[in-house]
Amino acid sequence: MLNKGLIMRSTGSWYEVRAESGKVYRARLKGKFKLNGPKTSNPITVGDKVLFSMEDEANQTVVIEEISPRQNYIIRKSVHKTSHGQLLAANVDQAIFIFTYKFPKTSLGFLDRFLVTAEAFRIPVTIVFNKMDLLNEEEKDQIFEWAGLYQELGYGVLFTSIPLNQGISEFKEMFEGKVSLMAGHSGVGKSSLLNIVAPTLHIKTKEISDFAQKGVHTTTYSTMWELGPDTYLIDSPGINEFGVMEIEKEELAHYFPEMRALLGQCKFNNCLHLHEPHCVVQQAVRDGEIASSRYLSYFSIFENDDNRR
Repeated sequence: MLNKGLIMRSTGSWYEVRAESGKVYRARLKGKFKLNGPKTSNPITVGDKVLFSMEDEANQTVVIEEISPRQNYIIRKSVHKTSHGQLLAANVDQAIFIFTYKFPKTSLGFLDRFLVTAEAFRIPVTIVFNKMDLLNEEEKDQIFEWAGLYQELGYGVLFTSIPLNQGISEFKEMFEGKVSLMAGHSGVGKSSLLNIVAPTLHIKTKEISDFAQKGVHTTTYSTMWELGPDTYLIDSPGINEFGVMEIEKEELAHYFPEMRALLGQCKFNNCLHLHEPHCVVQQAVRDGEIASSRYLSYFSIFENDDNRR
């Protein structure tokens, strides 16, 4: 008899599966396991719904027999196997991207790559601008300008600072009744924010290097935490690279909302919005209706051959 379960943690070859009863088992994949999904370095990810059988009652280990069809997933290009993807999470209701202006610096290009991947499955994203207490007035103005840009594109925006208790109550309210993925560079404060949302988890935190201004990886594998009834939070490893996967160059503009709104208006039906004449997207960039930073992100993703199948 097969049992239904939810992948709560992935540690490489072993997984933690939560049964419907609430009991958590240590699990491994069936020896000959067929995958119908994308070509990935990790066949199963946190958030996957699976069917499992009991392997060893004494040691409480089980075997994963099947993966249920995914509602959606977040994938990036594998750092070690460029022809493969790395699944970060599956079956999520929303993604929360933690952005820091400095300590460490998050680039708009990195953010846009994540947003494009989420757009492929229409996964709602909230951008949390964290560590606002570290910014001077000029830097805050820049953050507010960027926040306005992404709000106009339909993304949620929140400003947070743990020392100032800024935005913390709003941050806590974001998770109720949802499966949420939290993502961002190492060192942006994901673990510190998580400890405020769920202090009983005691998630390990580590300061970033003042010299390198980069975070140290404190989370090696994705982990799902149960915060309450129907409320789950997935803490992904700190990501310093995000290569876009599984998006054809002809489809890329569909995942930029401001470009999607103009599709079909160019002179040529197969316009790629790069150098073609009478392109409404290029004209919108020149007119300031599409932010130059967003167009540069589009160009960068398009030109990177490794991001295409």
